[in-house]
Amino acid sequence: MNRAPMRRASLPAAHRPPDEEHHQRQHAAGFGEQDPRLVHAGDSSSLVGWLAAGRVAGLAAPLFRRTRALLLLAAITPAVCTAAQSLPLAPSQLPGWHDDSLAGLHRAIERQCALPHPPQPWPALCPNLPPAHALKGWLDAQFAAWPLVRENGAPGLLTGYYEPVVDGSRHREHDDQAPLYRRPPDLVRGPDGSRLRAAARPKTPDSPDAAAAPDAAAASGLPASPGTVVSAKTLQPYPSRAEIETGRLLAGRELVWLDDPVEAFFLQIQGSGRVRLRDGGTMRVGFADHNGQPYYPIGRELVARGALAPEAVDAEAIKAWLRAHPAEAAAVMRRNRRYVFFRELPDGDDGPPGSLGVALTPLRSVATDPAQVPPGALLFIDSTHPDDGAPLRRAVLSQDRGAAITGTVRADLFWGADDAAGRLAGRTKQPLRMWLLWPKGLAKPAINPSSNRPASG
Repeated sequence: MNRAPMRRASLPAAHRPPDEEHHQRQHAAGFGEQDPRLVHAGDSSSLVGWLAAGRVAGLAAPLFRRTRALLLLAAITPAVCTAAQSLPLAPSQLPGWHDDSLAGLHRAIERQCALPHPPQPWPALCPNLPPAHALKGWLDAQFAAWPLVRENGAPGLLTGYYEPVVDGSRHREHDDQAPLYRRPPDLVRGPDGSRLRAAARPKTPDSPDAAAAPDAAAASGLPASPGTVVSAKTLQPYPSRAEIETGRLLAGRELVWLDDPVEAFFLQIQGSGRVRLRDGGTMRVGFADHNGQPYYPIGRELVARGALAPEAVDAEAIKAWLRAHPAEAAAVMRRNRRYVFFRELPDGDDGPPGSLGVALTPLRSVATDPAQVPPGALLFIDSTHPDDGAPLRRAVLSQDRGAAITGTVRADLFWGADDAAGRLAGRTKQPLRMWLLWPKGLAKPAINPSSNRPASG
């Protein structure tokens, strides 16, 4: 099979396996941690700016790309070492702080403050939140910026996600459509978080498993269905993607039908989105649960088949290959055994809800590793734009999480909801410096840079 040609603009990105507590995102390949190949365009090193701009005469393109990748990584090292200092900075000392308008940040903080129990340290701060025009001065006066670093001093990693908009209908209109399914009633959650299939049978007074029903149902987090008993002795792993699709196991549980099966597959990875309906309306869908089967990134499968070169893999390349090879597409997609179920969400202009329970704000909400970064924490990121390498420096809030977003200096930036946001999200794989902004005088939460959870890619 012929390989697709290498595309200079593409950078590999990583699929994130869907997790039950947040809405998932679309990334492209999942080859593990990789060195970002862009650099902070605003760094003082003239070598960095020269290389980032590609101003090298007389080098052949392939040689130049390899040389630039090595030199960019070397050039960024002093900046990373600077960030490793143990003393905090005033927010006004952060690179790019004065260029950040903070547009949208005040609203994102207000959403956190509106929660019944805002995450720390916000309960003491929310009553004193100033108007939007005074926010920057208030943050500079109230917060200290603590650098987050990896044990080896290497750059962190910034990726992106978005809320897709796809076409579909509430009822099936043609054979080429693919469904999004509601959460099935026989899906139960085991005490260890596994997803199991409950065998239901008519309840009888002398049923030997009748006494086990309350415990099994409680372990699943689901109420027992009338006329059925959940037997602890008959729980099996929930079927895989292939078994669900080929066996039509969920017929009758369709929530909505999407016109493009490829978009239906990617929406399961993304975990939330909007469906443009034929009557002109919009249906918003969000993550409800998953089947508990292992996640496998199909970008890796296409590389293994020789269908795509690793350097060419991104979301759009995967979609294009699937559409160009309909006879093979189903088998490739079924290599990912994980299957995601959906629920209808209230429509509105706000972003989808993140794991914190608040609507995500474009370019102000990020997903981080909750084992390393406190949920709801205010952060400052110093990275580069995926299109042109220009500085991308801004204050953000940790309002989401992802099963593959692991490590201390690791963030996934929410770009918004449209095709442009999707394109940027799919291309984002940038070097990252990050600071935790924490109230002055308040003990900083313990963050372990030597965690064995690397910055995932």
